Amino acid sequence: MRKVYVIGSGLTNIGTLWNYGLRDLIAEAGLAALDEAGVDRVDAIFVGNMMSGILNAQENLGAYAADYLGLSGVPAFKVEAACGSGGAAVLNAALAIKSGLFDRVLVIGVEKMSDMTAIEDVTSALATASEAEYELFWGASFVSLNALIMRAYAMQYNLSEEDFGWLPILMHKNATDVPYAQLRFPIDMKAYLNSPMIAEPIRLLDSAPTGDGAAALVLSASESRDGEGVSVELSGFWSSTDTVALYTREDLLELKAAKIAAKKAFEMAGIPSSDLDVVEVHDAFSIMGYLNLEALGIVEPGKAHEFIKSGDAERSGPLPVNPEGGLKARGHPVGATGVYQIVEIYRQLAGRAGSAQVPDPKVGAAMNVGGTGANVVVTVLRRVS
Repeated sequence: MRKVYVIGSGLTNIGTLWNYGLRDLIAEAGLAALDEAGVDRVDAIFVGNMMSGILNAQENLGAYAADYLGLSGVPAFKVEAACGSGGAAVLNAALAIKSGLFDRVLVIGVEKMSDMTAIEDVTSALATASEAEYELFWGASFVSLNALIMRAYAMQYNLSEEDFGWLPILMHKNATDVPYAQLRFPIDMKAYLNSPMIAEPIRLLDSAPTGDGAAALVLSASESRDGEGVSVELSGFWSSTDTVALYTREDLLELKAAKIAAKKAFEMAGIPSSDLDVVEVHDAFSIMGYLNLEALGIVEPGKAHEFIKSGDAERSGPLPVNPEGGLKARGHPVGATGVYQIVEIYRQLAGRAGSAQVPDPKVGAAMNVGGTGANVVVTVLRRVS
């Protein structure tokens, strides 16, 4: 079967970027990826995005991206899977290459969230990832649904408020020296516990910020080695789904789709999860980050806080988690997040992660979660020397 390699990457800063429109974000990230790959043409484009129709009154993003990248004429598609749209776009691009139909594909994840100045408009748009008739209609926001999970988790495992603070503290520490990160400042436990309650027990500092941003990758059927003879293969990937509505879940505290996607992705890669050297988890809220670590098989249920607190997830630890700050501090431009994660793993494996570089990683994985775990994509990458 054909292999898939990452040969170029690009990204924008994440933040409230008033001077950027969708086209500017797409162009900056996409052109940077093409330039890094040393190519000026691709066979197809896949764009990951969740809310452009709601927040920006712009759909048809495939043709839109091709137009503003000077690539009109190539097949181009938008991929939507809620907060997992970026990972789903990468998966579709990889499938297209493995099929033999395309040899080189550009993937762009983009979200422009600051066009709506009223936060309730963004909150309503995000809530479309939930079940419209039985959750959204009755006033459940995306935050409140995650709060239900977090409360049940705390009760099940007898966790304190402090136990949830270790992940955001580490994420802010990691983001301080990452130039494109949105929240580049440290926090401590006192700041965490004093942060406002958003939807009890979720605090402001449990929550990823809204922001604008775009990330891009060039995937290819052919290897492209850098000056040191390093190439990065996208060696395994899978997607799985669970019920959209929480009340129909068999187990509120298990990300069933994430477990399935992780198992299948590692099987495709032929790599056990125990070989991971670096991981990107989807910490839109602290509780979701903990459940991701459990679904990947890194920690036992209820033990994620101990793993983070121990220092094992630090950049210098045995398994660094989100060394660029994760969604919590790097930022979460929703439809772009999955592509940011894979760009970051790619750069780690290629030894080009700058100040966030972890020691000599050979295998990395990214878990990108849509909704409250209803649509999950896991991607495994490995360094080829």
